[in-house]
This record gives sequence, structure tokens and C-alpha cells, in this order.
Amino acid sequence: MTALSMRTSLPLLRLHQAATWALALPPAYLGVALLLAAAALTRPNLLSPMLLLLIMRQAAPLGLAAMGQSLVMRCRSLDLSAGGVVAMVSFLLTSGVLPLSAPLAIGAGLAIGAAVGAVNGWMIVRLRASSVIVTLSVSMILSGLVIAWSQFRSAGDAPELLRAFGLARVGGVPLPPILWLALLVPVGLFLKATAFGRSMDAVGANPRAAALSGLPHLRVLFLAHVASGLLSAAGGLLLLAFVGVGNVTLGNDLALNALAAAILGGINFGNGRGGMAGPAVAAFMLVFLFNFLTSLGLGEAGRLMLQGAIIGLAALAYALRHRGLNPT
Repeated sequence: MTALSMRTSLPLLRLHQAATWALALPPAYLGVALLLAAAALTRPNLLSPMLLLLIMRQAAPLGLAAMGQSLVMRCRSLDLSAGGVVAMVSFLLTSGVLPLSAPLAIGAGLAIGAAVGAVNGWMIVRLRASSVIVTLSVSMILSGLVIAWSQFRSAGDAPELLRAFGLARVGGVPLPPILWLALLVPVGLFLKATAFGRSMDAVGANPRAAALSGLPHLRVLFLAHVASGLLSAAGGLLLLAFVGVGNVTLGNDLALNALAAAILGGINFGNGRGGMAGPAVAAFMLVFLFNFLTSLGLGEAGRLMLQGAIIGLAALAYALRHRGLNPT
């Protein structure tokens, strides 16, 4: 090969390497880039710092729920109870059922989320029940309880401390996304640097091999569900802080959106290649998408259909690419 041909092929090789690297990223990264480009052309006001910070604030509850969903998915499990957890936490904190001070009530809400996660994990681990059936049924039971109790005591305003937290800013940045980031970074580092994170990867890669090697695979799965329930409750608290008023339907779509964010962020069953950053980017992408479609005046029916089509196509593209990288 001559020196001239080498100089000509080198930029093409680098371009090919860059394209390969970009295509290997989770779909959420490309989705964010396309949405930002589309907004710059059609709705540039959405890219103002003030609105971007507001979107980050709206995305924080979904981001926390997606963190929990990604943990259980890495263990080849699933958690669809987020909607019921949020509804229960919202009702208990706004209906006056818990005669507690605001800090204790918030702590009780987090404890409820962890308890729901423990119940899910126990039934999945000990009874070998399907995670889809268990978590979906738990969510329906919690939502039913909230609807039944709301007939005797209606939901009201969120605690003042929680509403103040939702409105507070540090250096012009809302507190909810700061809290989201403050949890996201340590969790990501913990999973990468600890034996628990390596055990989670081993359980996801091959649960049977992990069990035969002596790893506490059932304990890892149980703790992943406890963490998911806790993060769902934390997301519910941030959502309640943002809305300011309790509602029996609050968080109804959180479980589905968290599942979509995990998949779009690169998490697959038994594989966490997207890390913690992927689902976070996907959560921002989904909330930005909702705001972008609203700004275009798209009706609720059209918005839901387009949203579902985008999520489905992106998840399908990721699944096909994953199969190509790991042929059977």
C-alpha cells in the first residue's frame, strides 16, 4: 500500500471507527441528539437554560425509578410495582392518615417503598414466582387500597417541607435533579467497584453458573428488588414535591416509562452495558420528548401512539444489535 493510499484510507478508517462507536451506544444517546436537533429547528425555546432545568426537574422522578428498574433487570428480573408504590406513598403523605411530622412521614414513605420491594423480592426468591406477575399484582393491590381508602379520606396537599424541597434551588439549579445526580454517581461507582456489583453482573450473565459457583445469587436478587422499591418511593416523593397535591392516579405510568428508560438506556435482561448513565439519559430523553410533542400541539391520542412507536422501535433496534453482537 502506498503512502498516498494510506493517508487517504486513514480518515475513512477513523470515520468508520467513530460510526461503530456511536452505533454501539444505547439508543437514548442518539434519541437525545435527534430531539435536541429537532427542537433547535422547530422549538428553540425548549433549549433555553430555564426550560432545560425544568425538564431535568420533571425527569428526576422517572430517573430514580429507572435506576431501580435497571438494577432488577440486570438480575434478569422485572419490577412493575412502581405505580402502586407511588400511589400509596402519595396518599399516605397527603391524606393525613400518618399523624407524623414531615421528616418522619417522608421517612415512612421511603420505608414503605423498601418494604414493598422486600415483599416482591421474597415472593420471587423464595416462591420462585414470576417477577412480572408478582410486581404487577402488588401494584394493583396497592392502587386498589388507595382508591378504597380515598372514599373515606381524600388526598390533600403535600407536606410543606416536601413542596419547599421541590421548589428550592442551589445556584439556580433545582434540588430534585441535584438529588438525582447525587444518587446516580455513587450507585454507579458502587456497582463498578464492589463485590456486590460484580456478583450482580455474574447473576445476570448466568444465574445457574452463579449459584453453582457459590455466589449469593438469591440475596443479590432480593436486595435489587428492595433497592428498586426504595428508589420508586423516592421518585414518588420527588413527583409529589413537583405536583404539590396528592392524587390516586399519581405515578400510574411510572413503571412503564421506567422500563422504557432502562431499555433505551442500554439495559437488557442480564446485562447492564448502559450502566447507570444510560437510563438517566433515557429518562431525560422521554421527558423532553413529552414536552416537545406537547409544544407541537399533538393531541393525547397521537402523542401516546408516537411515544409508543418511538420506544418500541428503539427497543427493537437495540435488541437486534445486541443479538448481532452476541450471536447464538
